[in-house]
Amino acid sequence: MPQIRTIMLIPTSIGVGLTSVSLGMVHAMEQQGVSVSYFKPIAQTYHDIDAPDHTSEILKANSAISIGESIEMKKAEALLGTDQEDELLEEILNRFHQNINGSEVALIEGIVPTRRHEFANNLNFQIAKALDAEMIFVMTLGNEGPEQLKKRLEIATTNIGGTKNPHIMGVIINKLNAPIDDQGRLRPDLSDIFDDSEKLNTKQLPTSPLQLQPYSPLPILATIPWNPDLIATRAIDLAQHLKARIINEGHIAKRRIRSVTFCSRSIPTMLSLFRSGSLLVTSADRPEVLVSICLSAMNGVEIGAVLLTGGYELDPRIARLCEQAFQTGLPVFLVDTNTWQTALNLQNINLQVPPTDKERAENIMHYVAEQIDANWIQKLTAGSSRPRRLSPAAFRYELTELARRANKCIVLPEGNEPRTIKAAIICAERGIARSILLGDPEEVIRIAESQGLTLPSGVQIIEPRGIRANYVDRLVELRKSKGITEVVAREQLRDNVMLGTMMLERGEVDGLVSGAVNTTANTIRPPLQIIKTAPGSSIVSSVFFMLLPEQVLVYGDCAINPDPTAEQLAEIAIQSADSAKAFGIEPRVAMISYSTGTSGAGSDVEKVRAATELAQAKRPDLIIDGPLQYDAAVMADVARSKAPDSPVAGQATVFIFPDLNTGNTTYKAVQRSANLISIGPMLQGMRKPVNDLSRGALVDDIVYTIALTAIQATQ
Repeated sequence: MPQIRTIMLIPTSIGVGLTSVSLGMVHAMEQQGVSVSYFKPIAQTYHDIDAPDHTSEILKANSAISIGESIEMKKAEALLGTDQEDELLEEILNRFHQNINGSEVALIEGIVPTRRHEFANNLNFQIAKALDAEMIFVMTLGNEGPEQLKKRLEIATTNIGGTKNPHIMGVIINKLNAPIDDQGRLRPDLSDIFDDSEKLNTKQLPTSPLQLQPYSPLPILATIPWNPDLIATRAIDLAQHLKARIINEGHIAKRRIRSVTFCSRSIPTMLSLFRSGSLLVTSADRPEVLVSICLSAMNGVEIGAVLLTGGYELDPRIARLCEQAFQTGLPVFLVDTNTWQTALNLQNINLQVPPTDKERAENIMHYVAEQIDANWIQKLTAGSSRPRRLSPAAFRYELTELARRANKCIVLPEGNEPRTIKAAIICAERGIARSILLGDPEEVIRIAESQGLTLPSGVQIIEPRGIRANYVDRLVELRKSKGITEVVAREQLRDNVMLGTMMLERGEVDGLVSGAVNTTANTIRPPLQIIKTAPGSSIVSSVFFMLLPEQVLVYGDCAINPDPTAEQLAEIAIQSADSAKAFGIEPRVAMISYSTGTSGAGSDVEKVRAATELAQAKRPDLIIDGPLQYDAAVMADVARSKAPDSPVAGQATVFIFPDLNTGNTTYKAVQRSANLISIGPMLQGMRKPVNDLSRGALVDDIVYTIALTAIQATQ
């Protein structure tokens, strides 16, 4: 068994963003398929000494990796206070070895040196030595220039032999170009509370590791630029911090606060500050300000929240007047403190991500992981013999990397739909795909701005009315066997899905994604009429990629064919196996039925048995078996009992359901009961890629469906 690589992150000071770096490191390793475990030897919190470790709690809520149990800080302090450091290190070693569970890399998070925990630096080094860990320092530059980097690292490594210590891997520099005041304190967009923004450090430092490396005596493993979106707290967290009374709940659990504005001036001078993500603070006895804010909300501005100060009760007549704005999701809450006291309370908010804020945790993990060199991560486990299992993080990473390399253009017929616009912007910013939004340009830009977004160059808006006439003759030609006239063709092209399909048919775009508003039938009908099936395919089917905690499974067909024949089911199995292989999943295909092997009889079982034999004969290179019950296909212990000779049972990665009723019900039951992400449906068998969305799709669902479509366009 290869030796486990142990890496310890050691903070050089308070405020380096250690939790964010730890989350990003774990995610970067997961993306590369590295088996990683996490261990914080001693739980450390800033307010409650008995609270669980913060990073551990976030990872438990957002990852399936093995996480060690931390020692309570008060217990560690008691042992250190009685000269029992050896006993403490022995307990840490014991918990560490209970945690690693066959992982390739064990990531250890050190203790942050604070006034209360002045022993942190020495203890970190003792822990690293006890665990034989390689050390990575985590630091910020604050308001200092890069020329101070060498001196600070030399000071940090004084007690361990200096920067030449062979156990030091390097340094990660976090929060580059963060808003810092002249005292070195982080001031994230709350500067207008005290009106001292002119005192903030505006000097821009280089953000590339190559640019900073000449100043550092240690290898720079990552430089992480400051990103204000990563500290955008939810309105509900702010309300809880202030102990506020909720006047209107709205979307309080979803809206995020990116700036704070005190509405103490006249309304005309404040209108430009009524913007997306802003917390607008006003005295509760200024109804004219609240009404103005509500008018902005009714005009599509997604204001973060309204905070009323002074403890005055909201006049019921004003509340009724604002009712329509409240229905847009605008959160409104009330505090008893005056404006000055409220400003002080706002400044003291803890900007750490709560474990319950899954979206923000995932954004932090993704952003930080992007800054870490993937080649360095791969070298950590060079020579490891452990078989790779495609985890959800590795699958999403593979999707985005393959899509970037594909560099395709995807048309989005629902161009004025808010989620679709945001997804298109994300795809452009991450280089996943270029997008064309079909819609009125002014409306699309207005919707984007109301979400605080700006359309980048990788997103193009096309007004449908200006191009419909270009496709009339071609549509008549393609559908002449159905008697389509020019008048009918013009009418059909009023449907943006049909228009996008014609752009795809002509080769002006590489793929089409729709369904956030349109039904599956409306999305699929035009492509079936115009694009048709690929050579060698007689049927169009679909798969979902089910992102279970430890691996990704493929389910088909859960969206298209109500009751396929045995021949069609065999083709669905082959299409799904090929799709799995295309996206890095080793296909082991289970043909699902209500009985396993020869234990059952009936027309439904016979159909699955016949489909299995047809698929095996047509593609002997694939591992296909059936009929198998779901538990026999997925659980090794059940497989040993029900299908001991099956090459698939207990280890299936592709599940083919006998009909749409079974497939759709199963995928939704698994998705909702386990609260997991499913990507799809991805259509198979089309001559050019077209994919359908669920009407309840999240922004991330749309992003990954666009990535799938871009990759399909290369195949």
